[in-house]
Amino acid sequence: MWISTKGKNAVKVMIDLGMYTTGEPVKVKDIARRQDISDKYLEQIIAMLNKSGLVKSIRGAKGGYVLNDQPDKITVGQILEAAEGDMSVVDNLGDVTGDNLTDIVCDRFWGKLDESVRQVLDNTTLADLVEDQQALLTDQYMI
Repeated sequence: MWISTKGKNAVKVMIDLGMYTTGEPVKVKDIARRQDISDKYLEQIIAMLNKSGLVKSIRGAKGGYVLNDQPDKITVGQILEAAEGDMSVVDNLGDVTGDNLTDIVCDRFWGKLDESVRQVLDNTTLADLVEDQQALLTDQYMI
């Protein structure tokens, strides 16, 4: 599994939307400025997130993007799958045939690793990440 810049930026965009959605749509240019991502590249990422149903587009002069669900209902796994596709650690997991014990042991190990990664991705919500960022902001401003 390799998480590309696109996947990392998709997570950043979703955190930004989680932080700055106050009922009003968030403009692409505002997200781009805060996250230091070019408008054009950000539009590609937003299009993937929109297509996957994680965000929705609001048209018009006051338009922009909003989360399509509450942050505690959106997992990091969903975000990364929208950007990256399949998030399996190893290809062809469980395809071991024959009686080569080393292949069986390795397949079991890769399965455990895949399950662990999947658990983190599916049990970490956007709300968790937004909460982490809010805590960092609070810590930053304490005197």
